[in-house]
Amino acid sequence: MRNRRIAAAFLGTGFALLCNLLPVAGKDSENIRSVQLNTAALTYAKELISGRRVVLDQKGAWSKDRPSTELENEFIRQHGFGEYAKWHLAIDERYPENTKRRYKFPYGDFKNVHRCGVLAAKTRAHQYRYTEIENATSRLIGMMAH
Repeated sequence: MRNRRIAAAFLGTGFALLCNLLPVAGKDSENIRSVQLNTAALTYAKELISGRRVVLDQKGAWSKDRPSTELENEFIRQHGFGEYAKWHLAIDERYPENTKRRYKFPYGDFKNVHRCGVLAAKTRAHQYRYTEIENATSRLIGMMAH
């Protein structure tokens, strides 16, 4: 009888734990599906690298090299969201087109590709399991090495 109570308690605890974890797992998979590779940005980054518009800085330099909020806003005022999107390797489909929240994984300063920006994007893509974006950053890093 005691073993049945222990088994029932164990089963109940396991069920409760599973019920708590499933919504989180579902939310993560929903987020993964909503964030997609921005193929236009990847093409643009490749063009910039081929044209030698690259800053070969070190990993970790992105925190000081990435554009400030003020610079981002000024760029959007002057060039619009279409051009702003080209500087971000991913699009989050959950947000409207003309919002900054839609565009993820910046890689440059609106003039050049920054190696540190691509490395930061690769690290974050790996962390959140955005495989397609991680693979794209690997290709860009390979191009910069040549």
